[in-house]
Amino acid sequence: MKTISAPKNEVELMQRALSIAGYTLAEIANSIDVSVPCNLQRHKGWVGTLIERYLGADAGSKAQQDFAHLGIELKTLPVNRVGYPLETTFVSIAPLVANHGITWQTSHVRYKLSKVLWIPIEGERSIPLAVRRVGMPILWQPNAEQEQQLKNDWQELMDMIVLGKIEHITARHGEYLQIRPKAANGQALTEAYNESGELIMTRPRGFYLKKQFTAQILSDFLAEVHRVHR
Repeated sequence: MKTISAPKNEVELMQRALSIAGYTLAEIANSIDVSVPCNLQRHKGWVGTLIERYLGADAGSKAQQDFAHLGIELKTLPVNRVGYPLETTFVSIAPLVANHGITWQTSHVRYKLSKVLWIPIEGERSIPLAVRRVGMPILWQPNAEQEQQLKNDWQELMDMIVLGKIEHITARHGEYLQIRPKAANGQALTEAYNESGELIMTRPRGFYLKKQFTAQILSDFLAEVHRVHR
């Protein structure tokens, strides 16, 4: 497997991302000597890891942005044939204990979403993994309205956690941001508080962006492309 150095700046990162638009996952994998699995059943996360390696991301599993030296997070986004996201997008683990003093400004969610490089990728299961194509990269930052709504969602969800209502949170809570169980299996448990202030064991939770929100990011990008090329 070829090792690719981290991009020196944002321009170099975007050049790399643009260079793979339209190519299949097999073509990208072959260019850096990575083998393609038959499917993702036992290789969850393989697509994201492949794109990280090609672009020179160096965060690995560390809780920092993928291109921390550039202040940019990388997100691959599986989409269907009409370009609509197929799944929600994981942002960060939700802090269920030791969360006093955390504000939106200092939150991991805001840090991760301050600037994101989105890479849309064909994700329908009817398309063999090797021939799924990569789309045009989108370098995105939340506008004032988006940031305010993300902040509102985060505050609502964190208030429920702090008040011991973790078990009452559903995927319906939040406009752009939701909290869902986040674990490799249902047996994994972590500490949280119930409404009586007692420690309980519950499934770990994560913050996720809803599909409607990432669909809007893609739609805004396409509208801007069309406006520029009129």
